Amino acid sequence: MISIVIPVFNEAENIENLLVYLMENSSSKNIAEIIVVDGGSSDGTINIVECQVERSRNPKHIQLLNSPKGRAKQMNLGAKKAAGNILYFLHADSFPPKNFDQLIINEVEKGNLAGCFKMKFNHNHWWLRLASWLTHFSWRACRGGDQSQFITKGLFKDIGGYDESYIIYEDNILINELFKRKQFVVIQEWITTSARLYERKGIWILQYHFWTIYVKRWFGASADDIYEYYKKYIT
Repeated sequence: MISIVIPVFNEAENIENLLVYLMENSSSKNIAEIIVVDGGSSDGTINIVECQVERSRNPKHIQLLNSPKGRAKQMNLGAKKAAGNILYFLHADSFPPKNFDQLIINEVEKGNLAGCFKMKFNHNHWWLRLASWLTHFSWRACRGGDQSQFITKGLFKDIGGYDESYIIYEDNILINELFKRKQFVVIQEWITTSARLYERKGIWILQYHFWTIYVKRWFGASADDIYEYYKKYIT
């Protein structure tokens, strides 16, 4: 069974729609629980999740955990509490395809212990459409957390979970470990993610900064160096 882990911080705009969507587009027989891990939201996110917990037919189906802020810390806590033998890490503004749960289980049964979906943005700019198209290839350079991440609990523990020294880029560090182990598959169905950060910062400006972070890490920049750059130019 799958445990869905969603790290959130001030996601009142998205979290209710996502929780409803997940329940409507998956089978309860495949989902152990949905674990929302809050990193100190102040915008009503917690109240919205609590309302969804109360509305759930099974009170244990949606769980709300509190964690220090930081996606790596939040996702590791969710994984630690998860009952399922497959972990599915999902951003609050990303909507996986219908029957995503069965698609993931099918891959695990084939021996593919980790992977993601190909991804498209909810935006029609030509560059974002091209970037989306490129995600259907299994190239390392085309991977990122917005594509979501499924991984068996056993493999996740073997890797050691997300590296909590990374405030950002933690998803790429995990993906690097998976590629080293040749354990990564791209499921050829679309997950749709928000382009809100591109809209806010500007598509070319943000893409430049993302490329810079990728190159900095390639040349050995530390977790702190990457975070300082992110704080200066992206937040």
